[in-house]
Amino acid sequence: MVTTWPKNFPGLGTGANHLAKLINDMSGGRIVVKVYGAGELVPAFESFDAVSRGTAEIGHGAAYYWKGKSAATQFFAAVPFGLNAQEMAGWIHYGGGQQLWDELYGQFNLKPFAAGSTGVQMGGWFNKEINTMDDLKGLKMRMPGLGAEVLSKAGATPVSLPGGEIFPSLQSGAIDATEWVGPYNDLAFGFYRVAKYYYWPGWHEPGTVLESFVNKKAFEGLPKDLQAIVTAAMGAAYVDMLSEFTTKNNSSLVELVTKHNVVLKRFSDDILKKLGQFSKEVVEGVAEQDAMSKKVYDSFNSFRKQSISWGEIGEVGFSLARALTFKS
Repeated sequence: MVTTWPKNFPGLGTGANHLAKLINDMSGGRIVVKVYGAGELVPAFESFDAVSRGTAEIGHGAAYYWKGKSAATQFFAAVPFGLNAQEMAGWIHYGGGQQLWDELYGQFNLKPFAAGSTGVQMGGWFNKEINTMDDLKGLKMRMPGLGAEVLSKAGATPVSLPGGEIFPSLQSGAIDATEWVGPYNDLAFGFYRVAKYYYWPGWHEPGTVLESFVNKKAFEGLPKDLQAIVTAAMGAAYVDMLSEFTTKNNSSLVELVTKHNVVLKRFSDDILKKLGQFSKEVVEGVAEQDAMSKKVYDSFNSFRKQSISWGEIGEVGFSLARALTFKS
């Protein structure tokens, strides 16, 4: 397995390790997966090609890294103002997403799986307050995927960097701001040492799916019981990673604020509305690029409309009700 993550990095790298162990254990050793972190066997952003070619049999990353292959890949990682982790799982497994994903990645000799989720992310680390849209203009910020295109519309300069390069780039001033994941991972990277303001919500990545992609010929060459084991391991890894992030984001946020004096800030409604408008323009533009992107967008957007209606009554409704009594 080749990954886009630093070796053994908490949550993401360890999530790849956990998936490999699940496959090893569940198959009784009939499949043995050895994990290589970013740069050990191939560079982080070459893992897709390595598995497609058969240099490695399995990869672990996030689908928005492959937008150069097809714009449609981004829908299977995170869409700004899109679907949360629970909704992404619903769309992929019961809303037609997996079938579209298989069709898309099949063109590259790959079989894709949802193999983890960070849940909702944070809005990023900044060395100055972001009070108006003008404060984003000219800002060099590390951000991948569709969120980067939204930032560009806002007048910022998005920069795509693998995880291991973010801290030194922020420290040296090569970038002015960054997003990464959320409190758990951001604490591990020590961003609080080089940036003061920590913004929320993570409008750009509301429920990021971590993927595992298997060389299609290698997967189809497995007997049916081992194919089923690999598939089941992917599902178990998704739930495990989401559970880990949910738990450790809680405690890590407390540590960032109370121990490291990080200043939490919420993006204003005006900023969020404008970013939302830009997001709509960007995502609709992606849908117009090719027939596959339009096909995936139509499915995704239809599911989002349903999710908003139910979410306001279900998840949001409950959260607001709970906060009336139990908010600390």
